[in-house]
Amino acid sequence: MELFDIYDQERRLTGRTAERGTKLSVGDFRLVVNLSILNSDNQLLIQQRQPFKEGWPNMWDISAGGSAVSGETSQEAIARETQEEIGLHHDFSEMRPFFTLNFDEGFDDYYILYQDIALSELRLQTSEVQAVKWATREVVQALILSGEFIPYHKSVIDLLFDLNGVYGGHDL
Repeated sequence: MELFDIYDQERRLTGRTAERGTKLSVGDFRLVVNLSILNSDNQLLIQQRQPFKEGWPNMWDISAGGSAVSGETSQEAIARETQEEIGLHHDFSEMRPFFTLNFDEGFDDYYILYQDIALSELRLQTSEVQAVKWATREVVQALILSGEFIPYHKSVIDLLFDLNGVYGGHDL
């Protein structure tokens, strides 16, 4: 059983938890984290979810992400998800999210790293990830339009590409 912390609308911990898959009450929120890795060619590292994965099977997604589990900070959650999903270790403890989007049931923190990584260096979590590749903005937008990419709003994907190098970067 996976538990996550419940936050109030001001992003303060309530001291309560909920089990994964539970519909939250009005005024209760959870924390989700995402990582986008962009290389020096302004390509985004994307991953393809396994066909047997619950929620968005076979779909392409950004580099890594998931829900924070109970007791984790945003930084701890993105470090864990990155290590688990693509086998990449990074210390996020001194890093803030580049931006946070609010959604109906929570807060979605987005981290960005700028690094050229050989795909052969990655160790994919076979229970979740079937493939990774570098993709240009145009390729990601085409995957979104064809229904093969998790339907993030087009503006979020554009923002990820547009931010490449704008505010400095965090190298692995």
